[in-house]
Amino acid sequence: MQDLSKYRNIGIFAHVDAGKTTTTERILKLTGKIHKLGEVHDGAATTDFMEQEQERGITIQSAATTCFWKDHRFNIIDTPGHVDFTIEVYRSLKVLDGGVGVFCGSGGVEPQSETNWRYANDSRVARLIYVNKLDRLGADFYRVVDQVKKVLGAKPLVMVLPIGTEGDFSGIVDLLTRKAYVWDDSGLPENFEVKDVPADMIDQVEKYRKDLIETAVELDDDVMEAYLEGNEPDLETIKRCVRKGTIQLKFFPTFCGSSFKNKGVQQVLDGVVDYLPNPTEVDPQPEVDLEGNETGTFAIVDASKPVRALAFKIMDDRFGALTFVRVYSGTINKGDNLLNTATGKSERIGRMVEMHANDRTMIETAQAGDIIAIVGLKNVRTGHTLCDPAKPATLEPMIFPDPVISMAVMPKDKANAEKLGVALGKMVAEDPSFRVEVDQESGETILKGMGELHLDIKVDIMRRTHGVEVDVGKPQVAYRETITQAVNDSYTHKKQTGGSGQYAKIDYLIEPLEAGSGFVFESKVVGGNVPKEYIPSVEKGFMQMKDKGPLCGFPLLDFKMTLLDGGFHAVDSSQMAFEAASRAAFRQTMPKAGPQLLEPIMKVDVFVPDANVGDVMGDLNRRRGMVKAQEPGMTNVRVRADVPLAEMFGYIGDLRSATSGRGQFSMEFSHYAPVPRNVLEEVKEEVRKREEANK
Repeated sequence: MQDLSKYRNIGIFAHVDAGKTTTTERILKLTGKIHKLGEVHDGAATTDFMEQEQERGITIQSAATTCFWKDHRFNIIDTPGHVDFTIEVYRSLKVLDGGVGVFCGSGGVEPQSETNWRYANDSRVARLIYVNKLDRLGADFYRVVDQVKKVLGAKPLVMVLPIGTEGDFSGIVDLLTRKAYVWDDSGLPENFEVKDVPADMIDQVEKYRKDLIETAVELDDDVMEAYLEGNEPDLETIKRCVRKGTIQLKFFPTFCGSSFKNKGVQQVLDGVVDYLPNPTEVDPQPEVDLEGNETGTFAIVDASKPVRALAFKIMDDRFGALTFVRVYSGTINKGDNLLNTATGKSERIGRMVEMHANDRTMIETAQAGDIIAIVGLKNVRTGHTLCDPAKPATLEPMIFPDPVISMAVMPKDKANAEKLGVALGKMVAEDPSFRVEVDQESGETILKGMGELHLDIKVDIMRRTHGVEVDVGKPQVAYRETITQAVNDSYTHKKQTGGSGQYAKIDYLIEPLEAGSGFVFESKVVGGNVPKEYIPSVEKGFMQMKDKGPLCGFPLLDFKMTLLDGGFHAVDSSQMAFEAASRAAFRQTMPKAGPQLLEPIMKVDVFVPDANVGDVMGDLNRRRGMVKAQEPGMTNVRVRADVPLAEMFGYIGDLRSATSGRGQFSMEFSHYAPVPRNVLEEVKEEVRKREEANK
């Protein structure tokens, strides 16, 4: 039986290019897991093992690995920073107990840091903050600490202070021990000396140390009382209080360093051991019934309890499908049969492996607290629960956002057409934010995703990994439709052919709802004018029609249909007749209800040099953007704007031209908003041309 108090399940997350993967690489080297450092810019980092990751120097999928530090076992997940792959961060945070939020010393709190922080708050994950890249031009530890307070609304608890800045950054001062750790210029993590605090930093160290202790002692009344009487608590007591506050999300211990230069990473590892929770110290996972309602019972982290495990990631590789699983309670042994509550089918556990990026070690057993991969599960998808068949339960599932962008692909020939279906099946299983549909009229395969880069990489994976060559269409915006007026209407469906006829009459009210309400159906029929058995058919007819709105054929959102009254015929009425009446009623009434086309609006963050702010803002205005805020930074200006997705295609090229390659931007979906009339006409024309081309 493993000692769970020595387990730490942690994720490393941050904005793109803040140094997550480099930090993970340093941790693996320090813990003896790897013997040679691989650098991201050389395409040699351990956890970036996909070809696409190595070429682009970004992380695309989360990678899991296990290592040991001071007799504690770390299960680490390195997550992507790019907004198009946020789903990887979300599902990783869902199964972790703690995290390390990495912030760039010069970039500070960037847009994706905010999104990841919000996800971590939603999942109630305890975190450390690590301010990286303090050796870079414009790096400022104190400014980043300030941003964490203002932008994230979080409380950083400073544990170390940097010695020197930018090119002179040489080490850190540990506030608790009042010791300075100074590294030499060899770049080796073990080449440091422990010295006294530099004379010019003594006052600053004492100020921050006092703040640290005063914040920590608030978590224990007895310790606080003693402190107020003039007795400073010992080191172990302070650490215990900091740990308690960290687990309760009262504050976030904050460290700093330069991962690339191997300075300060050991203190972060010590912080993980000292302050982040083990699996038994976090709130247990709530169990839900098949409808998704909480049952009031919890998956207690205990190896002797019934098995509860959550599948949080599917990965296809040369050995077959790998299902990444977090075991919440119980023990899983090779050869066990577990129940998948989502499908109701039993799954046999064949091979279990412990992952180190894309390498693996076979294991015979796994217990509560472990993160493992199981090879060859047939019907398990992301978010499914595996449990003890004798004592079934479902863990809270994951909710994934809807895609906002789509793209048509056509296989180049018959051989590729056969391979395409298999490849897409595997890719959809791996990534729940990636969807595939076939357009019934044109026969085209439509890929849907979270952004241009997301779909670009999917096409690349199809080509290289699965050997499928496709022709790619222009990216399309996922428009939606809604209505703006309430309409009272009636429809009678009569059809007389040889034999029995069809008859159904419905009186109904169509009305708009608030954004985000979806489709709501209600029956207010009293008496037997529409027999009970036919009412579901009326709802079904509308359900079938709502995916093709009256304006341009896009899905219709946020409306209610209330069935008020109707009529039937004892012989000629049937479920089919009422369904047909409902479909025809949709076609008749929706054009009268003030239909409106909605487009996805993106929250755009642009980082731009001072000299180019005017050009960039003018360009955003031309793209129908609404500038929300302008925030000057040390080295650039951050412009926040809401811009329609339709206007953002190819934006990166224009931004680079306007800023001589120095501008950066990121965007994520914000909300749907009505399109202006001139744009509506353009979209209608585009839809018409597409339909003609497909005839």
